[in-house]
Amino acid sequence: CRSALDLVPFGIKPLLRRAAAYEALERYQLAYVDYKTALQVDCSIQAAHDGVNRMTKALLEKDGVNWRQKLPPIPTVPISAQTRWSVPSAEAPRANAPPATALRGEPGESDALGGAGTERAQTLKEEGNELVKKGNHKKAVEKYSESLKLRQECATYTNRALCYLTLKQYKEAVQDCTEALRLDPKNVKALYRRAQALKELKDYRSSIADIKSLLKTEPKNTAALRLLQELNRA
Repeated sequence: CRSALDLVPFGIKPLLRRAAAYEALERYQLAYVDYKTALQVDCSIQAAHDGVNRMTKALLEKDGVNWRQKLPPIPTVPISAQTRWSVPSAEAPRANAPPATALRGEPGESDALGGAGTERAQTLKEEGNELVKKGNHKKAVEKYSESLKLRQECATYTNRALCYLTLKQYKEAVQDCTEALRLDPKNVKALYRRAQALKELKDYRSSIADIKSLLKTEPKNTAALRLLQELNRA
């Protein structure tokens, strides 16, 4: 797979196959990086979404809540590579291929800023995280908003959604979770937080639908099961 990627950088098949090999070897951090890189190339690949979810669970069990801090850097896929893979080939037509703009995936960094923009976005997100720990959710929203201008990332959207929930800005929380789910359709945090916001907006049917989607991925999620009980009583 490495040899194939040397010849065709950011090739989908070698990325996915190397990720699967790393996963089999229990090298979960490297598998996670490859799955995330594949999603930058094409955010519609279900196998990559499923791989990210599996690796997230494995790393959480192995390294605890700070598992992200131990990850090797995730390479930034240039727009040229994303565009290349968005064009259906003659031998393997993709009738339902999404338009090139839909393949920005996660992270969707600003074209002009490149690596510098990605680093700045990460710094701003981390500053937002620190402000959340201090209980300053309003200021954290500003940091996350600045970060998202540079790089669209699922975690940044779900973090800002948490702030909006705390600030009782439920419509904004729903919007952020919807954006996060556009990048990662099975993201557990986005489904749970959108369900919380929808409950506060008294849209119980939609809230229940989100919780049921979450439970398909994590059937024993106690917080989700508790929220579903509350919704059924509402």
